[in-house]
Amino acid sequence: MDLALIAVFAALIIVLGAVSIPVGTAGVPIVLQNMGILLAAFILGGTRGGLAVALFLGVGLVGVPNLAGWRPTLAALPGPTVGYLVGYLVTAFLIGYAADRIIRSHRRSGRSPIALLVTLIILGLAGIAIQYLCGTIGLMARTPLDFTAALATNAPFIPGDLAKAVVAAIIAAGAIRAVPDLIPTAKLPIRHTAAND
Repeated sequence: MDLALIAVFAALIIVLGAVSIPVGTAGVPIVLQNMGILLAAFILGGTRGGLAVALFLGVGLVGVPNLAGWRPTLAALPGPTVGYLVGYLVTAFLIGYAADRIIRSHRRSGRSPIALLVTLIILGLAGIAIQYLCGTIGLMARTPLDFTAALATNAPFIPGDLAKAVVAAIIAAGAIRAVPDLIPTAKLPIRHTAAND
């Protein structure tokens, strides 16, 4: 089941690459793939979500067109957007790990679905911030831009990325609530009691 979910989410992220709109002079496009990264992190957790993103990036290293505009990871490595790809992987592991712990805590405590949704939205925004930071560092490394100028290139993407973080949180919260048995993040450890002896 874990391997299947990892493969499915890697494929989903690739499919989301069908949407790509170039913006600005830095060559960074508007994409839906970063929403797929958040979905993998929320639903699969840190390890599984990170592996799904690693698989997504890995197939592109052997020439499979997996990125926005149907480019392979290999073609993007020398370009200005490589930092965002690193950000995808970091986001999946860090935000996925945080989401896993928070979702388990919410389910144990019986908190409302709205509380979980709000928490996932906050995590999604943190994930977008991680991608911006990694992307900014990548732009500085591959272009003449300084930190302020490189960071400013993210400005046109902020409204759309905020919306994608909210949509990803809504989808994930609904999926976790609807099919907890299919989602590793939502499973709880069985507590050992005297009745089990």
